[in-house]
Amino acid sequence: MNRRTLLSLTGGLAGAVIAPATLRAADLPQEVRIDYATYSPTSLVLKRFGWLEEDLKRDGVAVKWVFSAGSNRALEYLNAKSLDIGSAAGLAALLARANGNPIRAPYIFSRPEWTALLVPKDSPIRTLADLKGKKVAATKGTDPYLFLLRALQTVKLKRSDIEHVSLQHADGRAALEQGRVDAWAGLDPHMAASELTAGSRLLYRNVAFNTYGFLNVREDFQQRHPELLRRVIGAYERARLWTLANTGEAARILADEAKVSLQVALLQLKLRTDLSNPQPSAEHVKALQAATPILLDEQLVKPGTDLLRTVEALVDTRFAQGLIRQA
Repeated sequence: MNRRTLLSLTGGLAGAVIAPATLRAADLPQEVRIDYATYSPTSLVLKRFGWLEEDLKRDGVAVKWVFSAGSNRALEYLNAKSLDIGSAAGLAALLARANGNPIRAPYIFSRPEWTALLVPKDSPIRTLADLKGKKVAATKGTDPYLFLLRALQTVKLKRSDIEHVSLQHADGRAALEQGRVDAWAGLDPHMAASELTAGSRLLYRNVAFNTYGFLNVREDFQQRHPELLRRVIGAYERARLWTLANTGEAARILADEAKVSLQVALLQLKLRTDLSNPQPSAEHVKALQAATPILLDEQLVKPGTDLLRTVEALVDTRFAQGLIRQA
């Protein structure tokens, strides 16, 4: 059985056992395009130290870093094939996959509490029910937006009960602090910065509504370049372990890239980012399955979409096996 036939039969998962020596130069792309994002601190560490460039240089593969301002941007870039590997919130990735974006998630870059609902420090809004009829900023296609919808459901409100203002995360923060919206579904580090510098108040938080940070790959890239993907994941593992061992220095890198104070970066990295479980598993599948009703209730996917099957198609629980190291 030749290599191409083997890969087609296994959907690319056979790549997990292919040794680097079996790859020929003709099998490799000239560059691999990966995003970096302030909501993914390990991506910033990996970019800063150049470990992946160092590893791939011997095979003549360059690394192109592309900034993602939010899950929506990363997923758009993946769908447009301007990214090979991109980071996004799990539920946002599921929404994209359900709507035709052919991605898989072979690695978990964090378990964050990266979003909550914020109001200005002097706001009269005290409960979720008080948001009815109010202007609420959130970036469509991201975990904060889906968090907002799920939060509203807990008090029997729908998207139509508020005035949603679609703004990218940094613009949502500015709108909140300038009084142009009544509330904002934030994203760290912007959320932490707004709390610490503007006194913005957390109106509603729910860790269970924060889905995991998924490192997504285009399905065709995973099938064509499984060993290259393994090496990217290996580099992410190096960055994860370094971050766990050097949290203060990692926070300084985050502060530098995000243009926030070290105090803000430490709040995000030390108190709201869990890097302990990068292996996709049943835990991540169940978390997404629990969130699927919001996508149907809010008609964000076509009626009749089999979201349980979509979850299984998205979360690749086998590819990274053998690559994860203990801290």
